[in-house]
Amino acid sequence: MKRSGPFRTLSVLLCFCTMSLWAQLLQAEPWKFGVMGDTQWTTTDPAGANPSSVPISIIGQVNRQFIDAKVKFVIQVGDLTDDGQDVSERTRAAAAQPLVDAGIGFFAFRGNHETSRSDNGYGVPVFRVNYPQNRTGEFSRSDNTRFVLGTNFSSPVNVSRELDGLSYSFDYGDGEERARFVFIDPWPCPGMAVLQPNGRKTGYSIDAQQPWISGRLDRKTRGTAHAFVFSHQPLIAENHQDTMFGGYANAHPEWQNRFWSGLQGNGVRYYISGHDHIHQRSIVQSPDRRSQVEELIAASNSSKFYKPKPIDDPDWYGQKVRETSISQECFTVGYYIFTVDGPSVTVDFYADDHGNWRSDSEFPEGAGKPGTNVTPKFHFVKKESWGYFLNGKQFVVPQGESYRMVQDRYKGTVARIIDGRNESLARDSTLDTIGGQGRRLVRIAGTGWLEEEGGDQRRQPANGTSQHLASRILVLNGMADPGSGKTDVYTLSISYDPAKMSSFGNEALRFGLVTKSADGRWINAVRMNSGGQPKYIDGPWKKGYGLGSYGIDRKSRTAWAVLDYNASYAVAAFEDR
Repeated sequence: MKRSGPFRTLSVLLCFCTMSLWAQLLQAEPWKFGVMGDTQWTTTDPAGANPSSVPISIIGQVNRQFIDAKVKFVIQVGDLTDDGQDVSERTRAAAAQPLVDAGIGFFAFRGNHETSRSDNGYGVPVFRVNYPQNRTGEFSRSDNTRFVLGTNFSSPVNVSRELDGLSYSFDYGDGEERARFVFIDPWPCPGMAVLQPNGRKTGYSIDAQQPWISGRLDRKTRGTAHAFVFSHQPLIAENHQDTMFGGYANAHPEWQNRFWSGLQGNGVRYYISGHDHIHQRSIVQSPDRRSQVEELIAASNSSKFYKPKPIDDPDWYGQKVRETSISQECFTVGYYIFTVDGPSVTVDFYADDHGNWRSDSEFPEGAGKPGTNVTPKFHFVKKESWGYFLNGKQFVVPQGESYRMVQDRYKGTVARIIDGRNESLARDSTLDTIGGQGRRLVRIAGTGWLEEEGGDQRRQPANGTSQHLASRILVLNGMADPGSGKTDVYTLSISYDPAKMSSFGNEALRFGLVTKSADGRWINAVRMNSGGQPKYIDGPWKKGYGLGSYGIDRKSRTAWAVLDYNASYAVAAFEDR
């Protein structure tokens, strides 16, 4: 059955055409940035640790994680305080100073809580004073030393000077690690405040800002391999039903179509937001179903947590059908670390291992319990990892569907999954009005390709003989449930170049699919399975071969193996005992 929309292959390939740019790529270095969710303190404060509606007791713990991870800068997705007063906004800016003192930048933008008051200019004056870095990238440490992060800063000042430093954009990184960041602020300003049907006030519309957005994302001219787009409101949320398009999710579909088209057409993989205090990953389609993007809603950094509203709530106006759920975690405090490494971006989601926190006056574990309204010490653990490769593809695989759609090629090497099915039963907690089991989660199976350092594809196995890879290196990911490293059982096939097959010269050596061991050696790929027994078969794969089976199909010049994990794979000779 032919599928469309989110069930078609997601494939965006960025090409670089000049030798000078490729020279830059060889010199680039991986780097990291952090993302944190809304920071609001919404209850009493018996410990006196959270002044002016700012959860300093939470922010401080998350800051420490970013400092330890050595990120280059941190982005906060709006709602910096709960009450939006000037003193509160200054308190929140001061809470980021430990990051700055560690040489880490801090970039923020407004949310609805910054813009709920007209008596302070909807937070514009105090925001501009507290975040001059949004226009210059310059930061000042407590010892008055300064540093600059980012280049090519821009704001849509041709729309209005009021937007200077509110909606903004900058670049960071070098070569293929260079990325563009675009932050969109649709909130009211002193010179533009329009009350929408959903009860929220908006400012300069997405339609008015779209030429600037499109210009900043244009991959033909932007000069960056990667691009990320942020705004406080999700495209389609889980609890809140307002959007940045001036109403509910059905508002201004023509604006939405242009916005989505600009994301997909320019290779933007992630749209990142807050507002909901829920960790949520989804594929969200445009109203005309011609474009789509992966949306990340950031987990809470607040004493406030929301739960998803029913999927059939009338205020979704039937638009929830445009959203396909990938992952969800509610009632937890968490943060994100993005690693940009050549053509790849990896996202790691960390959250406290307790979870199930209560909200507002019942934070953290219920009203009347010891420690009510006092932040506990969090123990953060990695909950989920995902990502993409610019030189690879992504495939949406619904539950019950075959992985055989996963196919890719790179510089003469062809990789295919020739057997296996998404057997997951995982669901999120987005129910309908009569309850139910939640939406079935899909998996995003991704491919990517790596080159060996130096280009000679040579490695030394444990026995000291030289080892040559007879294929390019495939990276395969996304085939496990969130938080699990174990995939469904599947069969992977990779083609090889016979000219690169070394004469074994040793009866102990075999030839087939290999992966990296913990000490960096290429070893028999099935040795890393969590189950099954290695079994070599000289010939093509056949239905019924069990986990751990592996072999060579000399007629098709492919190596195959039955696996239950994702990793990097290639074809080579290896010592198998």
